[in-house]
Amino acid sequence: MIYALDSEEEIKTIPHARDYDRWRKGLTDAEHEAILEALTKKISDTEVQTSSWMPGKSWANTPYEPIYTKACNKSYEQAALFFGQLVWEAFMNHSDYWAFGRYTLNDVPLKGLTYFKVYPRFHKS
Repeated sequence: MIYALDSEEEIKTIPHARDYDRWRKGLTDAEHEAILEALTKKISDTEVQTSSWMPGKSWANTPYEPIYTKACNKSYEQAALFFGQLVWEAFMNHSDYWAFGRYTLNDVPLKGLTYFKVYPRFHKS
């Protein structure tokens, strides 16, 4: 679950849904599931993740490869954006509570969003 820190509201939608839907059509259900499974495995048992650091430099022979080769027609820029949306989807569907923000490292802005685990004080019954 993803929460907005300012409002403490759960976020249930993926940003830029039109782009997401267009790119998603380029993946089979099995490919989409494999990507989300790999991301969920990477998220589990962690407290902090930065999306741009998660996939590694080479996507060859990984579940992420079809993002670039199929869904985004070998466009690096589109693949990076779609990957970010898939990361968002994985966090949004995760059983733990997560929030996010844009941060810097040594005064240099990080390219991706940083997600961090928060605790159930955000959960409203």
